[in-house]
Amino acid sequence: MTPFNRILLCYDGTPEGQLALRCGAALAQQLQAETHLLSILDCSYWSSGFDVLSAMKFEVDEQAARETLREGIDRLQAWGVAATGHYSTGNAVDQISRLANSLKVDLIVIGHHPHGFFARWWTGENHALLLNRVSCGVLFEVTEARAESSR
Repeated sequence: MTPFNRILLCYDGTPEGQLALRCGAALAQQLQAETHLLSILDCSYWSSGFDVLSAMKFEVDEQAARETLREGIDRLQAWGVAATGHYSTGNAVDQISRLANSLKVDLIVIGHHPHGFFARWWTGENHALLLNRVSCGVLFEVTEARAESSR
């Protein structure tokens, strides 16, 4: 098994993201791994042009994403894990794979939001794309309550 010396935690503040952050923090501590935390503003879902309303919405969402990053860094520090924070704008799969490849991470830890097949198809969510774009391990963490309800 390859050692996990460099870990990328992806955090969005959701219950699944919080669970993944806790799991990633425990791994990072046990392995004494270099730890990076990524928060992404995926603006593709609301962007409808360059009008004033979309610009205002972007600023609000950007501020929320940056606060989520700060919250994640603070949680990691409280758990005794030092992490370098990264903020990015764009498609989540693109941004995670770009940063993971540039940092040469050994493991990505990400929360999974369980949905049915139709919901994943409709929203364009496709974790397989991430797996095809990175050459490291990927750990998807799912909350038990949601995992049970999706079965």
